[in-house]
Amino acid sequence: MATAEAVIFAPRYHTGCMELTSGNATVSMASTEILFEEVFKSHYKRLHAYACTILKDEDDAEEIVQNVFVKLWEKKEKIHELQSLNAYLYRAVYNDCINFVKHEKVKQSYRNYAVHTNSEMDNNNTQHSKVLQLEERLRQALAELPEQCRTIFQMSRFEDMKYREIAEQLGLSVKTVENQMGKALKLMRVKLADLLPVLWIFLLNM
Repeated sequence: MATAEAVIFAPRYHTGCMELTSGNATVSMASTEILFEEVFKSHYKRLHAYACTILKDEDDAEEIVQNVFVKLWEKKEKIHELQSLNAYLYRAVYNDCINFVKHEKVKQSYRNYAVHTNSEMDNNNTQHSKVLQLEERLRQALAELPEQCRTIFQMSRFEDMKYREIAEQLGLSVKTVENQMGKALKLMRVKLADLLPVLWIFLLNM
């Protein structure tokens, strides 16, 4: 089961004159392109499998992982500065997966709201703009939650984990998870009261 708090250790590679170690990264290489290619080959399959555990869709997972590597390529000259490349990649994939799930759920919530209220559907550009506004409000509300509340809320709503699974993953009692989730929902309802009809899937007990 996916979690942002997983402890990940960077492996050690030897490819020609290249060396990459965890901790204080030490890299000697002929070119950053060679390093990037090695990192891609050694990490891609595992990152894709990891993304699949969150998204439950191989194509979406592939797109997420590819985008993570595109961003890594854009700053490839700084790869050797990362203390743990492995941890960085898993964290980046996790964050992008959660953002993807959040976007899809907000978009679906908006569509459901329009259907159930018999509202006329906006054109694609207007709809996209409204979804982004909803996402930003949700992001701001999440950012204001205490860390444990936020983590539990995200695992419940974005990873679809049951309270018992969350408790096992975080080393907490089920009762603690229930209490923290109740606290998160209460705070979110206050902060997003005007959006409750649209974002009910996030803000109601389920």
